[in-house]
Amino acid sequence: MTSRVGRGCSRGGCRRKAVMTLTYVYADSVAVVGPLATFAEPHAYDLCEVHAQRLTVPNGWSVIRQELSGTEPGPTDEDLMAIADAVREVAHPVKAADQSNSQTGNQGLGRRGHLRAVRS
Repeated sequence: MTSRVGRGCSRGGCRRKAVMTLTYVYADSVAVVGPLATFAEPHAYDLCEVHAQRLTVPNGWSVIRQELSGTEPGPTDEDLMAIADAVREVAHPVKAADQSNSQTGNQGLGRRGHLRAVRS
């Protein structure tokens, strides 16, 4: 038995590796085919390149295709640093709250976990 790295095509009987993801916008009668999604979604279909190219839609529907160029730029260093900063803020909300309290002059207010002491 051979192991396959990555996700396979959603079409029955196809054993090719998925490279595109198909989603639908039912309200607008639009099918969207774009690069493979980061993770599998229950209402999206992963397709190999052959099935992504052969895709047909019902009459009255339109297809939006984003072709694979093979030279897709990854995230920039600034993008990665912004994500890292956002994760740090979420991971350490007490420090962020302490900084905002000191900036607004609310010294004397304590914070412990999800509870906050307020002056009477």
